[in-house]
Amino acid sequence: MSLSIGIVGLSNVGKSTLFNALTRTQNAQSANYLFCTIEPNLAVVEVPDSRLYKLAAIVNPQRVVNATVEFVDIAGLVRGASTGEGLGNKFLANIRETDAIVEVVRCFEDSNVVHSEGSVDPVRDVSIVENELILSDLEAVEKRVSRLSKIARADKDARAEYDIVKQLQEHLERGNPAIDFPEHDSEVLEPVLRDMRLLSDKKIIYVANVDEGSIASDNEFSSALRSLADSRGCEMVRICARVEEDMAGLSDEERSEFLSSYGVSESGLDKIVKTGYRTLGLISFLTAGPLEVRAWTIKDGWMAPRAARVIHSDFEKNFIRVQVISFDDFVAHGGEQQCKALGLARMEGKEYVMRDGDVVHFL
Repeated sequence: MSLSIGIVGLSNVGKSTLFNALTRTQNAQSANYLFCTIEPNLAVVEVPDSRLYKLAAIVNPQRVVNATVEFVDIAGLVRGASTGEGLGNKFLANIRETDAIVEVVRCFEDSNVVHSEGSVDPVRDVSIVENELILSDLEAVEKRVSRLSKIARADKDARAEYDIVKQLQEHLERGNPAIDFPEHDSEVLEPVLRDMRLLSDKKIIYVANVDEGSIASDNEFSSALRSLADSRGCEMVRICARVEEDMAGLSDEERSEFLSSYGVSESGLDKIVKTGYRTLGLISFLTAGPLEVRAWTIKDGWMAPRAARVIHSDFEKNFIRVQVISFDDFVAHGGEQQCKALGLARMEGKEYVMRDGDVVHFL
């Protein structure tokens, strides 16, 4: 499995600049006018993982394969997008299949950069964007309610679904996101939500796009956004998208020096990907052999057979056991054979719960 993240925000808040920064490319056009992005931009980005290169130094594989994240950047939203204003609402369907949403919020003043609302106000901007997500969901839910109402009288199961989806509709009509619906995890609604992939049912990571002077510490705007994120139990990442974009094409050493000059040690990519993994409860297990060293993304808590499926479905069907070596042991003792000799290679069965950094071989 791979992580998929949709990037949303008002027009001209730095989404496309962030997209360029995250992908280390210039794939997304960026300019100082509204609706610069008129088609969704897609990019598959490698997840930085220093553990892979430590393993590679030991086993000398033909290739190193990182886990990946897909970023989807759509046109900026504006107030009234759900009723046809602007272009962003047209592309919201493109992020329904993503696992999470990165909401880019402008947290800097610049008279040379147009703001669709005429001023910088992170809390207001978040309200506008998320209201449009809710209204888009409401349209989809209303259609489902209408369809269910025609069959509910004659179908017991349809009636149960109709009753709870109707309650969800009323919840959305009050301006509340689907993720906060009281019956969210009910046996009837859970498969409906999984099928509909509602936008307001996704975890949100707020990205405060700040100016160069606020990279290392919050300014008044990012502080306000952080307070909002904390109140909602959400994560917030502070970056300067323009500085991140300027680093595109630099070597790792040059990037490190560049970031250090601003008093930070991590790039925007590292921050957002790590936060995405933490928010969605994802971990990576590792494989290391002569052909490749590779990171595989799974949900925290998965047992070994289900984890094996991300390599190949036959691995789950034919699962017998899994050899597990901790990453620290693998590196400290110079590889698989040495760990076996020291009794550090464990054989685990179907009930084994995978851990982040496990170096495994499925049997």
